[in-house]
Amino acid sequence: MADVKFKNIKKVFSGNVTAVSGVNLEVKDKEFMVLLGPSGCGKSTTLRALAGLETPTSGDILLGDKSVINIPAKDRDIAMVFQNYALYPHMNVYGNLAFALKLRRYSRAEIERRVNEAAQILGISHLLKRKPKEISGGERQRVAVGRAIVRKPQAFLFDEPLSNLDAKLRVQMRTEIKKLHIKIKATMLYVTHDQTEAMTLGDRVAIMKNGKLLQVDTPLDVYDKPVNKFVAGFIGSPPMNFIDGTLYKSNGALYFQEKDGFNLKVPEQAQDKLFDYLNQDITLGIRPENLYDKLFASYATPDNTLAATCDVIETMGSQNHLFLTTKSHTLIAVVDASNKPTVGSRVEIVFDTKKMHFFDPSTENTIV
Repeated sequence: MADVKFKNIKKVFSGNVTAVSGVNLEVKDKEFMVLLGPSGCGKSTTLRALAGLETPTSGDILLGDKSVINIPAKDRDIAMVFQNYALYPHMNVYGNLAFALKLRRYSRAEIERRVNEAAQILGISHLLKRKPKEISGGERQRVAVGRAIVRKPQAFLFDEPLSNLDAKLRVQMRTEIKKLHIKIKATMLYVTHDQTEAMTLGDRVAIMKNGKLLQVDTPLDVYDKPVNKFVAGFIGSPPMNFIDGTLYKSNGALYFQEKDGFNLKVPEQAQDKLFDYLNQDITLGIRPENLYDKLFASYATPDNTLAATCDVIETMGSQNHLFLTTKSHTLIAVVDASNKPTVGSRVEIVFDTKKMHFFDPSTENTIV
């Protein structure tokens, strides 16, 4: 296996469309890196540049210590798993797994050994004689992954491999891919627009927007310490709540004031970073799980409580999602299933002020 380095990669398509702009990223040896972002952000183009399916306009890509920019795709020692599986319909599972090895003129014994080993790892040994049309979508996905495993490449690339599966199968295959990474200890680069996949699979997550890399960090740090408003809103389901307001000082303490007059006291540990924004516009962010119904909160005070109307309740089993409105904002709170107010009722919402985020309204960068 080997590490992968993207050095200032830029890709401009015809019509002067910039798909990737100055991406610098290092994927460590045996690391599971997830490229995450909305459609059209450049994540698949970045992956395809590593695979040799796209040629960067500028920059370099290293596999280990060797540049692969001028090496043909077939010679890069990289295996790619596609969204549509790309299996040969006229071959059985064994033939699909063995095909790349036959092209590389491996011996029959070595081919059989590698195919059987991959099939055993993925639990598809009983499917080797079947054609792709005779197996399920999840089984086809395993075959596609197995075709990559038999090659024992330096890096595995996954381009949204679970998009065609139903919700239950996606969860199952997510687990299988994670177990596979633990078992074979390979360098893996995985592209997805699904933040649940990113959070559950990745050792680290690289978030992209408009061709640029915004943040590379562990899933937990991306969630708890987003670098800007986009990352904060893109990670998390339901997404983070945002409230526009201003900061003012009273009796030595700092307060956030919503434009309708609602006030929140800013925790002392956050005040030093926010004094430069005194009497200026600022954006507050708070995740739905950090909002509580006053009836279920033990630390409600006038400095952390907001009155709202409950418009919709989504019952999620162990949780309820409350969709709330104030005079000028819509908020989402994730609460325990036992907390189910009446639709249309007035609810007093308590903020966990220690979990509040603040963003510069002009740059959208994180302040606290």
